[in-house]
Amino acid sequence: MKRNAFTMLELVMVIIVMGILAALAIPRLERDLQQEAADNILSAIRWTQHLALLDDKHKFNDPKWERRYWRIYFGTCDGKPFYAIGSDDNMDGSSNARVDSTEAALDPSTGKLMWAHDSSCAGSLTLNDLSPNIFIGKRYGVKSVTPGGACSSNKYVAFDHLGRPHGSGFSNATHPVHAGYLSSTCTLTFDLESGNPFTINIEPETGYAYIDGQDDS
Repeated sequence: MKRNAFTMLELVMVIIVMGILAALAIPRLERDLQQEAADNILSAIRWTQHLALLDDKHKFNDPKWERRYWRIYFGTCDGKPFYAIGSDDNMDGSSNARVDSTEAALDPSTGKLMWAHDSSCAGSLTLNDLSPNIFIGKRYGVKSVTPGGACSSNKYVAFDHLGRPHGSGFSNATHPVHAGYLSSTCTLTFDLESGNPFTINIEPETGYAYIDGQDDS
């Protein structure tokens, strides 16, 4: 009785081809993860600016109104970075631009809060209340965020009603002096566990944000 089967040489060739394909695919997967992370964070920055343009936070009868700027900030919980978006509506101030969960923005893609607590991630809420998109450490392997340029002293950026970017100086402002207005490019560099960092630039005046090296992003 005749039996059909692969020869040892054919099996070896298949294994070699599969190894080559895997070697080509792994770097591509790393690049795709890097691009997904960059696109996610860039979209979040632009969403923050969009909210600022739509929702004028100026309150001219209160000298502390600059505290209400929409802002995006980066923190760490459970040892991994996240970002959050919000506005200090009650103007109680913060040294690091943090806001309460009740002042957080909603993720337009999930309808969930774009907020996390630095020490426990969910704080008094549950993880199900929070958008999974904000957990860039867990989702994409982002291990650190390094601010540079005009925002080198802080890991947050705010936008005013004209879409202009602001750094430190607004979150505890006692009167509108525009102390945090960014007059040069703000850079945010994200290091990944894969070893492929990327940088997002935010230009002064216009607040235009883009991935470094991808000016049309």
